[in-house]
Amino acid sequence: MKQVKWDDRYKLGVEVLDKEHKQLFATMDRLLKLSENEEKSEWACREGVKYLKNHSLEHFEHEESYMESIGYSEYAVHKRLHNDFRNNTLPALEKEMEESKYSMDSIRHFLSVCIGWVVGHTLSEDLAIGGKKNSKWLEIPQEKEQEIMEQDIIQLLQELYRLDARMISSQYAGENFGKMICCRFTYRGEEKQKWEITLVYEEKLLLKIVGAIFNTEYKKVDEMVINIGRYLSKQFMERVKESFPALASFTLEKENLLTHEQLVDSFERTQPACSLLFDTGEGYFAFCAVSAELVRGKSATGINHENAMDAVKQYLVKENDSWKHQKKKILVVDDSDFIRGKIVELFADDYEVTEVASSLTAIQSITVNRPDLVLLDYEMPVCDGRQTLEMIRSEKATANIPVIFLTGRGDRESVKKVMELKPEGYLLKSMPEDMIKKGVADFFAGIG
Repeated sequence: MKQVKWDDRYKLGVEVLDKEHKQLFATMDRLLKLSENEEKSEWACREGVKYLKNHSLEHFEHEESYMESIGYSEYAVHKRLHNDFRNNTLPALEKEMEESKYSMDSIRHFLSVCIGWVVGHTLSEDLAIGGKKNSKWLEIPQEKEQEIMEQDIIQLLQELYRLDARMISSQYAGENFGKMICCRFTYRGEEKQKWEITLVYEEKLLLKIVGAIFNTEYKKVDEMVINIGRYLSKQFMERVKESFPALASFTLEKENLLTHEQLVDSFERTQPACSLLFDTGEGYFAFCAVSAELVRGKSATGINHENAMDAVKQYLVKENDSWKHQKKKILVVDDSDFIRGKIVELFADDYEVTEVASSLTAIQSITVNRPDLVLLDYEMPVCDGRQTLEMIRSEKATANIPVIFLTGRGDRESVKKVMELKPEGYLLKSMPEDMIKKGVADFFAGIG
């Protein structure tokens, strides 16, 4: 049974607030269990939702009174977030449930939004009440902006999601590192300036984050995972805004969920001012920012309180359909221009093929554009296929990427050396082209 479990990472050190937060978590947990059982009465769900709503509003009042009593400097920002949730989000969710006669879908939507908001808010804004303040970056030299942003995101990934991240690319261009969820937020400034910020989660990373909240292993992205991810992402962005006072006055104007195809299209239309890719050890995360003067073309339909439930369902259908029709990705690693050209030509119609000429560029390519299969030349100068495979297998994030060796030697001793490294197979360069194609097709057929 999934559960929303309180633990010490949510603790503020303010007894009265910690006690109320624990009660909020316990109430959400109880409602979650009710929503999992369709035999439970509509009345029980109605009463549970009413209790959670009333307790949340009462808690906001107590929290605001406490902030005022200690002269909390960010009181206005904190109260603005409370007001948005109680005056906009909660009434819209309540209306949705009433119109659907408290359907299980609407109750789970209500719960996922509440869980995402409360968890994200507790780990960001609320922690600051207890004395944990964000660093504020003032008058940053232009050449230092990206470095500071990198530091801030790494810190936020640790504090909000308990992830130890490292930046692996400062020029992420929408490369496909696997199934992903893309949350885009458009912010408008007081003088009509505009920024589009996109947070990109590898699917397994978002599942890990949500699984930690529920104290269980989530294996599939569903509406609840998406909605929790959306609201965690909003809190993530509030923390980013706090760190950079120039963004503090910007307000959220629009929210989108993008498919990978839409993400790539946006990169082709507009080069981001900042586009950072991180490896968290549990999956990839990207932060991409585009300023207003660079934004061109029509953006995807926005998500609002009225269409959120349907929009998330449609997004999942579209994303899953897109993934089903996506070509498998092959990375060809060979120092010979001629061989690479022949292999690329051979597979280009059926697969998404990338080519590199050395082990170093192979590792770089794998890092930002994870392939489904590497076709690796065994005999390369400087760093041969054996050493390249060892590097691939030495990193947790790449260790399970399948590798098939390409070799020019078919004698028994050479084949023995190749197979000792336990690749997924080997192909002779001298084989007929249809045999090479069949070897790769059989490999993909074998893994389903």
